[in-house]
Amino acid sequence: MKRQDQHIQKLIEEGEHQMLDFKFEISDSRRIARSLAAFANTDGGRLLVGVKDNGAIAGVRSDEEIHMIEAAAEMYCSPKVEYQTKEWEINGKTVLEVIIPKDNHDKHKAPDNQGNYKIYVRVKDENLVADSVLLRVWKFNKFSRPAKIAFTETEERLLRYLDEYGSITLQDFQAMAHINKRKAEAILADFIMIGTIKIVQTSQNTTFQLTI
Repeated sequence: MKRQDQHIQKLIEEGEHQMLDFKFEISDSRRIARSLAAFANTDGGRLLVGVKDNGAIAGVRSDEEIHMIEAAAEMYCSPKVEYQTKEWEINGKTVLEVIIPKDNHDKHKAPDNQGNYKIYVRVKDENLVADSVLLRVWKFNKFSRPAKIAFTETEERLLRYLDEYGSITLQDFQAMAHINKRKAEAILADFIMIGTIKIVQTSQNTTFQLTI
């Protein structure tokens, strides 16, 4: 049943953000799977289908779009993403609201442009492939592996660098400390787990900063 309400108008006024995405149309189930997976892997969120990027309501074009979302969630997300849909009538046009809860148990993969399955996260209004350090943090948490911080010269040098320069990339940390990628990832992940360091991921790069 289509309902007429101010709910959608209020959401549109928020603009796109980490928990809200506008879709003019659904034309590619694999592409929309990345959005579903990213929301489920991060904080949950909503897709508004039939809404342009500028917030203008265009309306859902056909029932086929609903079937494409179903295909995205069940066929192109691994494991499948749970979601709910609601239809809203706004000025004679139908807006489809797709609600994706955060999944606290599983991390979901979706295909990239080459068909390779990756774990996506939602960062502001973008869907990004999860950074390798974040994947390590998730792995440690999943298996209840406690943080292991040994304040050797490597760890102390990292903290001094961040205090002086503000941020560092994984590659620069490897070079500075003369350690391999696996070791660098583990040290950064441990500091993230105890809340000393935070990860800042964008479409351009990923850096690590002190939380205070």
